[in-house]
Amino acid sequence: MTQHLVRTPRRESRRAAAATALPAAPAPLSPPPPGPGRRPRRIAMLSVHTSPLHQPGTGDAGGMNVYIVELAKRLADLDIEVEVFTRAVSSDDAPTVELAPGVLVRHVTAGPYEGLLKEDLPAQLCAFTHGVLRTEAGHRPGYYDLVHSHYWLSGQVGWLAAERWGVPLVHTMHTMAKVKNAALAEGDTPEPAARVIGETQVVGAADRLIANTAEEAAELAHHYAARPDQLAVVHPGVNLDVFRPDSRAAARARLGLPQDAAVLLFAGRIQPLKAPDVLLKAVARLLDRHPGLRERLVVPIVGGPSGTGLARPESLHKLAAQLGIGDVVRFHPPVDQRSLADWYRAATALVMPSHSESFGLVALEAQACGTPVVAAAVGGLPVAVRDGRTGTLVPGHDPDAWARALHPYVADPALTPVRGAAAAAHAAAFGWLTAAGATAEVYRGAMAAIRA
Repeated sequence: MTQHLVRTPRRESRRAAAATALPAAPAPLSPPPPGPGRRPRRIAMLSVHTSPLHQPGTGDAGGMNVYIVELAKRLADLDIEVEVFTRAVSSDDAPTVELAPGVLVRHVTAGPYEGLLKEDLPAQLCAFTHGVLRTEAGHRPGYYDLVHSHYWLSGQVGWLAAERWGVPLVHTMHTMAKVKNAALAEGDTPEPAARVIGETQVVGAADRLIANTAEEAAELAHHYAARPDQLAVVHPGVNLDVFRPDSRAAARARLGLPQDAAVLLFAGRIQPLKAPDVLLKAVARLLDRHPGLRERLVVPIVGGPSGTGLARPESLHKLAAQLGIGDVVRFHPPVDQRSLADWYRAATALVMPSHSESFGLVALEAQACGTPVVAAAVGGLPVAVRDGRTGTLVPGHDPDAWARALHPYVADPALTPVRGAAAAAHAAAFGWLTAAGATAEVYRGAMAAIRA
């Protein structure tokens, strides 16, 4: 296993794999691969366990889905074609779906369509890899200039595909097992050793690793021995056409929320990692200290069970009842992005008590809508949220500390518009086109290095 982590002979192993592992390919047809310093023409983007076509906020669909969709679209705007390979989860899935001009989603059959958990997917990686390689074999040599994999499962497939095709592998972790295990929520299940091993292999195989923040890059170096020449920091973006400031009163009217309400919003997947229980416990403490707030406090939970939260899908409802706050908590299923923007605009503050976040796209989306964010001081959230200016960062997960952090927003009606205006200005610097341009430069560097 360790031989795959040795970097020196890797280029020779690629040439050997192309010459001996499979039948020799015919001579390349024109046009030739891009020269050093040029951007790729077409990339294979891999997302094994979740499709960019799925609704974020439930199951395994979340920020990574948004990331892939928005990045792929903006890369296409830069004349880089993107083909996203993802696992088919229904017999009704078309083999290919055009997500946007220049962006194609390819469904790969790997394992049963339904009833397969993410934890079961490592056993299907061979079948998925076969589907990816077979697709490329149907085209002229050099059809894909680069592989960009997302999450460690995709990285395992990308490692083999990049070796076979003789192209660079760019990988984005999104989350890391060692980081998650170091900050587990109470009662949550640790990530397995197999994932840690798999992530270590992917880091050893990748030409470039894209981290959302400098902190994430440092974690890759510390936990997985990533080298400085592998690491590139590219902040994710936000769709500023969808998530933008608008009338709070109009948004509340559309959602049926009282105009004078103090709205503390949670939006995302319901699982221990995201810590919605911390919000509910904080609200209970807040109401114990300030019972007069109960008449106007509303706590919407917008999202569906995911990950280990699927084992107890009703646990949050039960917790609200046990805490005596069932009258102020409202549960809503996941919604599309335009409806989600209304929820952000309607909120007094977005609350993100997560135990771990590689970046926290939800925080950026809410701020782009002019809503301040109260977030845990973990992962990339200190980059996404400017403490004391666009929101509040809370150290730890003590409900009393969170109650104290939330109180100014529900007690002072002037705080939300002031910090909301600063939040919108802050988020405006995180457009997806900027992120795509920076990602394209990472591609350019990886291609130049492998050709050198």
